[in-house]
Amino acid sequence: MSKSFALALGGGGARGLAHIAVFETLDEIGKEPVAIAGTSIGSLIGAAYAAGMSGREMRRFLIALAHDRAGVFRRLISTRATTLADLFSTGLGAALLDAERFCQEFLPKQIPDDFGELKIPLTVIATDLHRRRQAVFSCGPLKPALAASIALPTLMRPVVIGDRVLIDGAATNPLPFEHLFGQADIVAAIDLSGEPAEKRHDIPNPLESVLTTILIMGSAITAEKIKHSAPALIIRPRIGTFRAIDFLQASAILRACEPMKVEIKEKLSALLAD
Repeated sequence: MSKSFALALGGGGARGLAHIAVFETLDEIGKEPVAIAGTSIGSLIGAAYAAGMSGREMRRFLIALAHDRAGVFRRLISTRATTLADLFSTGLGAALLDAERFCQEFLPKQIPDDFGELKIPLTVIATDLHRRRQAVFSCGPLKPALAASIALPTLMRPVVIGDRVLIDGAATNPLPFEHLFGQADIVAAIDLSGEPAEKRHDIPNPLESVLTTILIMGSAITAEKIKHSAPALIIRPRIGTFRAIDFLQASAILRACEPMKVEIKEKLSALLAD
């Protein structure tokens, strides 16, 4: 009998679109995780799959969105968290977007409002800003948890759930594989921190600097976690040439993930057959 597996999906901005290729691969080999844990964009794509969307359906949704640039910008405008008055009262560092509105505008309609409506158990990681530790969600309202998990400081306003002020989960746990131990025979993880962009010498804009800093921190955090307890399989897509803000290059990112599909098929199939 084939072993069961659970899947952890890391954060990484636009690089997280690689997770869609992962699910396409799982669909092709007929394997489905019994549980998913995700941080930041990993939580969004994990929620879509846990809700019943196939990898191909997610690809179609994403490509249609990326090709409608005017529509993307209209939706972004509707998710603004600040008015001109807010900028003067809170300063130019005020968050640009409301994470909860962002989820309303950009998430597929198939994603339900509550964790209990998902077809596959999902764990979502955010960061408790004031307590300086991760915040873990696996039940109750789903979309506020997803919004909190992607609430990158300076880009998105923090999300308040109960008495907690929450920001992007990658600040504390960029690859949450440890939350899946004991839920399956095998735990696999998709690490998006990527290889360094050694050939680049341009000076990034402030947003790209923040996102890249989060990736650097995430790589260090994940490396330390792996020293103590590692998942059975870690897949690292070769997408380090893409910036964390390259969402409109969705097609190119997915094309770059084709070699990873072969690796997943070979390594995961071998682990599940042992």
